[in-house]
Amino acid sequence: MLTNAVLVSVLVMVVVSLFRVNVLFAIILAALTAGLMSGMSLGEAAELMVSGMGGQSNTALSYVLLGIFAVMIGLSGITTILVNKMLTLFRGKKMALVLSLAVIACLSQNIVPVHIAFIPILIPPLLGLFNKLKLDRRAVAAALTFGLKAPYMTIPVGFGLIFQGIIRDEMIANNMPITLNEVTISMLIPGAGMVVGLLVAIFITYRKDHLPKESQPDEANIEVAYTEEKGNWGFYQWMTIIAIIAALVTQLMTESLILGALSGIIILFATRVIKMNENEKVVQKGIGMMGMIAFIMLVASGYATVLQETGGIEQLVEQAISMVGTSSFLIATTMLVVGLFITMGIGTSFGTIPILAALYVPICAAAGLSPLATAALIGTAGALGDAGSPASDSTLGPTAGLNADGRHNHIWDTCVPTFLHYNIPLFICGVIAAVIL
Repeated sequence: MLTNAVLVSVLVMVVVSLFRVNVLFAIILAALTAGLMSGMSLGEAAELMVSGMGGQSNTALSYVLLGIFAVMIGLSGITTILVNKMLTLFRGKKMALVLSLAVIACLSQNIVPVHIAFIPILIPPLLGLFNKLKLDRRAVAAALTFGLKAPYMTIPVGFGLIFQGIIRDEMIANNMPITLNEVTISMLIPGAGMVVGLLVAIFITYRKDHLPKESQPDEANIEVAYTEEKGNWGFYQWMTIIAIIAALVTQLMTESLILGALSGIIILFATRVIKMNENEKVVQKGIGMMGMIAFIMLVASGYATVLQETGGIEQLVEQAISMVGTSSFLIATTMLVVGLFITMGIGTSFGTIPILAALYVPICAAAGLSPLATAALIGTAGALGDAGSPASDSTLGPTAGLNADGRHNHIWDTCVPTFLHYNIPLFICGVIAAVIL
């Protein structure tokens, strides 16, 4: 098992990232490592990685356009008004502010399913407020990641309907019938673990005053003009609200983030909230804000392709199960460890579900685990590692907002805190769910 290509490559990615090597380089090194260990040449591994990058091209373009849209919203002056309101409302109320951000993040998954699109709009204008309150940004990262994960795990609405629907469909495809309602029930215990992790993070671990390190001159490269005002609330702000609503409605009707963002951008240009002579500036700043996360998603998709082609995922599961027999406790523990490594490497809980279901369902059926227990294992294993993975949008999204002034480190300030506070309770609750359901 110690020579398994998936296991070794994920360890390479994690270790390299912890030494503050940019996550983009870490993922590329991990992909090449996986290819070499499975018998490919460096050229073959690189070619396979590049061929697989198209799997996230839609997501990458969506993020770039959302970044541009976010910059345009900031330039409209509406975020300045919002921040001024929040300055008054949350003065001296750090924990209330963090909890409110967790609630907003939750709404982005189900009620208003915009996923991480709200982060570059809302968070950068609040960084000054965070500093005045001496609010530990790691608590904010934990709150945002909670809101990006817990709702889709437990509530079958919006992204939650997609996630739980994939679990149901893949289990049925692998000859284990289950209903969507049963999947929802199976995820309640792991969801409770997420709540515990959030409360520990904001009320115990990161409750003390804390200021981020000062940015270096070459780090503060995202100088988005969120403080530029176009007067008090008026025409520009109303048009911005209309653009946001139009973007949301278009996204829901077409199921396309690209078309949603484009509709909002067009309205802001058409109503001259943003002048055409400003288009170069907003595009550059939008790419500066979200371009890195978009390209990381592309490379992560290529890495996932390499992992799947190595055959190491199936081998990892088979070797693990051969060591533990048919004990439901040991099987649950082993499969969650395997799921953690798979999702850490691929970086998306949604994308790993089909892989996990194909591997887990036969094993769980042979061991006599119920469909509810199997669904809990698949769902928890998919979510494990999503928090804490350098390649996950659940960590890349919060960093994109919190590092707008160059004072928040992706690995140590987002990935490590979210990994510890969510993967540990998720793991424990996932095992409990597998044993008692």
